[in-house]
Amino acid sequence: MSHPSTTVISAHPVVLPVPGRGDDLRVRVSAPATGDGLPVIVLSHGFGSSMNGYGPLADFWAASGFVVLQPTHLDSRTLGLPADDPRTPDIWRIRIQDLTRVLDGLDVLEAAVPGLGGRVDRDRVAVAGHSWGAQTASALLGARVLDSAGVPGEDLSDPRVKAGVLLALTGLGDDLVPFAAENFPFMRPSFDSMTTPALIVAGDNDQSHLSTRGPDWFVDPFLYSPADNSLLTLFGAEHSLGGVSGYEVAETTDENPARVALIQHLSTAFLRTALHLEDTAWKAAATALEQDPSPLGTLRSK
Repeated sequence: MSHPSTTVISAHPVVLPVPGRGDDLRVRVSAPATGDGLPVIVLSHGFGSSMNGYGPLADFWAASGFVVLQPTHLDSRTLGLPADDPRTPDIWRIRIQDLTRVLDGLDVLEAAVPGLGGRVDRDRVAVAGHSWGAQTASALLGARVLDSAGVPGEDLSDPRVKAGVLLALTGLGDDLVPFAAENFPFMRPSFDSMTTPALIVAGDNDQSHLSTRGPDWFVDPFLYSPADNSLLTLFGAEHSLGGVSGYEVAETTDENPARVALIQHLSTAFLRTALHLEDTAWKAAATALEQDPSPLGTLRSK
């Protein structure tokens, strides 16, 4: 399958005023120049990135017929918040609120792109994210954070969201290194109520410094969430999964364009079927991977 050749129009920054956040929410909006009934993907970036990151995903999805909305979270290097900023302990929660505010602000975001008005299908909404962004997105799918007593916290799921793509999503909090356990209390997820269908993507060579476990840590979201989820395990992939966070970015330790292309195509097929745009897309993509004589990964579904 070749890269889509559809012309994409992008507007940024589109500013959503958010009283009390300290900084207004800045969003990049990307959409195909033509087509109607366009589904929506809200894409949450990883730590330190911004609305300008994740071009390999955002560009491909927009060219494939999706409206891609990319907020800049408070941890972005472009904002330069000092470590002692009073908002820092709550950034994980503010990130989740950012995604819901993007959905609340669809009128403004749609109007920011010339010619996009009236072409968005607001009943077909997905969230996606990589690393910390995947954790942020997972909350809208039903994942919750356990408190120190192991009790699930607030349900922050959003009924507008019908599907998700979670890339390099960290696992259970039982095996965090002491630094992570002390400083990142939000890294104690429960996936028991993550009932919205999701494609979970993990690298079998993704060794996190936050956990004492190996790459299997990133399989937890699939194992401990309810049915209707799928797991794509990429052979040899590290945390960047071949380079999803940007074109030729320094943090990519395992650059592999073919691996990124597989993620692009499989995630698009998953979302097209999960959002009821094309019933056979996911099955065809899964079958193609299964029949590949030299596959880059393996799929499991439940």
